[in-house]
Amino acid sequence: MRDKNLYTQILNIRQPWEVTDVLLDKDARAIIVHVELTKKGVGICPKCGKACPVYDHKPKRWRHLDTCQYKTMIEINITRVNCEEHGVLMTQVPWAEDGSKYTALFEALIIDWLHEASISAIAEQFDLSWSAVDGIMQRAVSRGLARRKELKLDHIGIDETSFQKRHEYVTVVTDGIDPKVLYVADGRKAECLDEFFDSLTVEQKEQIRVISMDMWDAYIKAVNKHIPDSEMKIAFDKFHIAKYLCDAVNKVRNKENHLLMQEGRTELKGTKFQWLTNPVNMSRDERKNFRSLVKSNLKTARAWLMKETAMNIWRYVQPGRVYEYLVEWISWAMHSRLEPMKKVARMFKKYIWGIINAILCKVNNGHAESINSKIQKIKRQSCGFRNRERFRNAIYFHLGDLSLYPERIAFWS
Repeated sequence: MRDKNLYTQILNIRQPWEVTDVLLDKDARAIIVHVELTKKGVGICPKCGKACPVYDHKPKRWRHLDTCQYKTMIEINITRVNCEEHGVLMTQVPWAEDGSKYTALFEALIIDWLHEASISAIAEQFDLSWSAVDGIMQRAVSRGLARRKELKLDHIGIDETSFQKRHEYVTVVTDGIDPKVLYVADGRKAECLDEFFDSLTVEQKEQIRVISMDMWDAYIKAVNKHIPDSEMKIAFDKFHIAKYLCDAVNKVRNKENHLLMQEGRTELKGTKFQWLTNPVNMSRDERKNFRSLVKSNLKTARAWLMKETAMNIWRYVQPGRVYEYLVEWISWAMHSRLEPMKKVARMFKKYIWGIINAILCKVNNGHAESINSKIQKIKRQSCGFRNRERFRNAIYFHLGDLSLYPERIAFWS
């Protein structure tokens, strides 16, 4: 009797439910708490809430938080009711979500652990299968996405991140102000963004002030298709432009270093990271050595100066001056006889309107890049993903800023 009273209190069992027995299974290292309905012969339809005749009973168990070193299981002969409108349905219980084998509190505990450890580690720690822990994560994400309120969008970022090797990607849409993932799609084609933009209302699309992205034609095509005045809103991210410039400088350095080594000269040997590092982050001796390289007549020094000059464009605020500066830089690069820099200049000329938008709006894709790094960390922690749906759900779980806990967690309060 004392055991039944104890578990009635700690499990918060209330009418019309009651604890009828508590058993200890030492072999299974489990405590089984039997619960029954106090009202016999009458059930409630879980869909319409009407009283219905009982159809039959079926034994069912839910795992709850452990009692000391023992698993705790809630067991009942659950009632199935025969509703005239909805047919034969299983009665709902207040301590667990429909279709789950775990109580709301147990799922909440696993959700907390999923923020700290991998699925495999949690499965081993709680004596669960990998699929069971993954199922809790999937249900949490489904709840979170269903509860998400209407998005208020001002600045969004669009970027791709690698899913597996061999150039397999997913497209990630992020909030440019509040760092969170808004949408994840397979691949990086224009069609990947259709579902996201189709989910937005006309008012939401009009609210979008700026869209930060890389100079990827598929994304540009998708935005042009869905967003009004898109050419005034697309901003080509500063970090991507800096990457293109740094890659061009490195290609110039590689080719020049190869030619110099054939002549027995070693000025550029081992200097790769000096050309790619901001001098502000160098030590005094490193800056002194680098300054002598910059003042030399090396082609790499000329390419580096072009890169630094291009990045200075972000300091300007007047549209006319920005356009003039860009045109001057493009002309300089095109006459430089450095093919990697000429390639970047041709790209600047093609996308000059989006670069100007980024400079004048003073925006970048920093949140998206940060989230991209976190996504790769999630992938490494999980030792990769073979299933794209699980990869998407892991991104939403950790980075979607979703409300993940079961609603029926309130039963225990």
